[in-house]
Amino acid sequence: MINKNKLIDRFFTYVKIDTQSDPTSQETPSTAKQWDLAKLLAEQLKKMGLDDVNIDDNGYVMASLPTNVTHPVPAIGFIAHYDTTPDFTGTQVKPQRIDDYNGKDIILNAEKNIVLRPSEFEDLLDYEGQTLITTDGTTLLGADDKAGITEIMEAMNYLIHNPQVKHGPLKIGFTPDEEIGRGAHKFDVKKFGAEWAYTMDGSQIGELEYENFNAASAKVIIKGKSVHPGYAKGKMRNSLYIAQDFIDSLPRMETPEHTSGREGFFHLNGIHGDVEETHLDYIIRDHDATHFNARKEFLYNLTEEINAQYEEEIIEIVIKDQYKNMRGKIEPMMHIVDLAEEAMKQVDIKPIIKPIRGGTDGSQLSFMGLPCPNIFAGGHNFHGRFEYVPAESMVKATEVIIKIAELAAKETDA
Repeated sequence: MINKNKLIDRFFTYVKIDTQSDPTSQETPSTAKQWDLAKLLAEQLKKMGLDDVNIDDNGYVMASLPTNVTHPVPAIGFIAHYDTTPDFTGTQVKPQRIDDYNGKDIILNAEKNIVLRPSEFEDLLDYEGQTLITTDGTTLLGADDKAGITEIMEAMNYLIHNPQVKHGPLKIGFTPDEEIGRGAHKFDVKKFGAEWAYTMDGSQIGELEYENFNAASAKVIIKGKSVHPGYAKGKMRNSLYIAQDFIDSLPRMETPEHTSGREGFFHLNGIHGDVEETHLDYIIRDHDATHFNARKEFLYNLTEEINAQYEEEIIEIVIKDQYKNMRGKIEPMMHIVDLAEEAMKQVDIKPIIKPIRGGTDGSQLSFMGLPCPNIFAGGHNFHGRFEYVPAESMVKATEVIIKIAELAAKETDA
């Protein structure tokens, strides 16, 4: 049905284009290099034969595949983001193909002794005998979310060349800056024109998600007082030590490495400073809105407590909400989740319905009036050198897109 080798070739083309986003930029896209892939995708969509292909001034790529049935069918969207995370380098990605994976260690880079081991990443053993795409150990891969883009493109190409597969109107959207929380900020939902959509941005095969974290960022600025260390007694105030006290005051077991499922966390993902001033960058995550608000309140109270100890405002904290749990927006339309679940079953995939320990464009889009569950793209170990994706999972994700389109047309007709 789907040509695995052609799919891999397309994926390789996309991951070799550096599209890292930049949280410090105020532009959209946040990096000029994201335009390289956006323009390529628009060209390919036009060449493929889709309608209404366009890129707006903010880098959002949209296109339409018209219905090939006569009865009314709701317009369904498929969305993926083309930026990659700034957490790890995406420059000069050199994807490697491992055919018929034997279940043993994979040497990503012999010179640097970088090895992908099933003893550390046991999910590898689920893919024995399959074709794995890995990095060379020096960059991330970019399956998040260029696997999703590949799958959407392959699905549209298949439907165009196989008109016997009946479907309603399909809408395609590719977005910048998802990795820095801005993927949907300037998405034109009305222009997109879908009644609902699916982001192809999940991980392992079978994932189907309609519940995600509530998310916020917290920037903590700690002001010290620098004095010559030889004459510092009673005068110096070392902001680094105060930062240490702040960090140690947070619950140590409520961090990403100690939580799972619906458990929330505080994550310190950046620290820099000196005696005079130290900056802490946190992200706050929780599926439960009450617990989420309590976490933010905890940080505010801690700030006030330390300031009270020093009898002046030596700590400033700024907390900004990033996105919300989309569950409340999707549950009234559970038929869209049921449709995806049935599509997976019909292409011999066992659905794994669980909350996302993260966020997708779909969370913001759901609150913008476009209900948008998340479907697996197939990758593992996102945001680092050990990222990989089984080609067979990408093929199956492509088949899921096609089957959703087909089932929606049948169900509407019925």
